[in-house]
Amino acid sequence: MQTRTIPRPALAALLLLAMQPAARPLQAAPLDTGQAPVLSAPQSGPEAAAIRATLGGITLPQGFSISLYAIVPGARQMAVGPKGTVFVGTRDADLWAVTDTNGDNRADRVTTFAPGLAKTMPNGVCFDGKGGLFSVEQNRITLYPDAEAAVENPSPAADEIVALGTLIPPSEEATNHAFRVCTFGPDGRLYVSLGQPYNVPPPEKLALYDKTGIGGIIALNPDGSGRQVYTRGLRNSVGIAFHPETGALWFTDNQVDRMGNDIPPGEINRQTAPAQHFGFPWFGGGHIRTEDYAADTPPADAVFPVVETVAHAADLGLAFYTGNRFPSAYRNAIFSAQHGSWDRDEPVGARVMVTTFDAAGKPDHRPFASGWLAPDGSYLGRPVDVAQMPDGALLVSDDQSGAIYRIDYTRP
Repeated sequence: MQTRTIPRPALAALLLLAMQPAARPLQAAPLDTGQAPVLSAPQSGPEAAAIRATLGGITLPQGFSISLYAIVPGARQMAVGPKGTVFVGTRDADLWAVTDTNGDNRADRVTTFAPGLAKTMPNGVCFDGKGGLFSVEQNRITLYPDAEAAVENPSPAADEIVALGTLIPPSEEATNHAFRVCTFGPDGRLYVSLGQPYNVPPPEKLALYDKTGIGGIIALNPDGSGRQVYTRGLRNSVGIAFHPETGALWFTDNQVDRMGNDIPPGEINRQTAPAQHFGFPWFGGGHIRTEDYAADTPPADAVFPVVETVAHAADLGLAFYTGNRFPSAYRNAIFSAQHGSWDRDEPVGARVMVTTFDAAGKPDHRPFASGWLAPDGSYLGRPVDVAQMPDGALLVSDDQSGAIYRIDYTRP
C-alpha cells in the first residue's frame, strides 16, 4: 500500500479547517443584528423566592425532585446547545441565553440574545447538531451559526434562512396559533409547525393551507431550500419530536374549543410517512366530528391519535427521554407539558405528563409533575416545554412564572 505524507503546513491548515464552525448556508441572507445592549434577568429576590415556595407543593414520583433552574421572562420553547447553554424562545420579542458556568445546576447568567435584531414571536428554537441555533418567528426563520460562542456578543452573526414575510403568506398572519416550534429530523432537515389561525377554518382557506402547510408541519433543508408539506390536518401543534430509535415524528395537537367541557380530546400523534393527514378540520380531536364539517366526507386515510388527552388541557411541548439519570422505565418515554385549560368550567392541566409504552406498544399516559393548578382553579404556573440536559436532568419552562425548572432523580 502506498502512503503519502502530508506536509506539516498543509496538515496544520487541514486541522484548522476541521475545527471551524459549520459553513453558513449558501442560500442564506446575512442579517444585521444591530447594536443594542445585552440585558440580564435577575436570578434572586422575591420573585425567585415565591417560585421556590410554589415548587415545594409540586408532586412527583418517589425519588424525583424539582428546583428552580432559572428566571427567564416569558419562557417558552427551549433548545439545549452542545455545551449545555439553554436558549429560550418567547411569545413576545426576546430570545434568552441561559448559562450555568459553575456546574451547580442553577443558572448563573440569563441574558438577552441578539437584542438588536427586531423579532416577532420568536417562540421556536432548535439546534442543528452542528452548533447552529435556528429561531422560528411568526413569519421568519433565522440561523445563528455559532450561538453558544456568541452568548455575550450583542451582535452575533445571523442568517435569514426564510425571509421575513415568506414563511406564511402575510395575509394569514395572526396572533392566534402563531407560536411556531421546530426540531431537526434524523434526515438532517428542519421541521417547523405552522398552526392555522382559526378555531375551525372556513372552507375557502383549505386549499391555501394545504399548499403552504398552514395547519401542519413543513420540512426544509437547513439553508431554507427544498420546502415540503410533511404533515397535514393539524389545528395547532406546539410540540414536535422524533423518536430516537424508530425515527417516527410525534407531536401534540391542540383541538377545537367551545364544543363542551369534555370534548374533544387533545392529541399525541405519531407520523410514519410523509404527507399523512390527521383529520382536522373534519375531526375536532380524536374521532369527534366538528359541527362546521359534519356534513362533509373526511379524508379516508385520516390518522387518529396514539394518545387522546384530557379535553382542553393544552398539550404543548414534548420530548423523548434518552438519558441515564432517570430509572430505566423512563427510557424513550414521552414527557409533555400541559399548559392548562381556559375553555372549561373546571380547569385542568398545568402539569407535566409522561407517556410510557408496554412491550406491545400500548401507551400509559399519566401525570408526572403536578401542583401548579390551585384548588380554587387559579394557576400557580403554566408549563410550556420540556427539554433534556446533557446530564440527563429534565428542564420544564413556564411562561406564566417566567421560569425554568430542573427535575432530577436521586437513586436510593
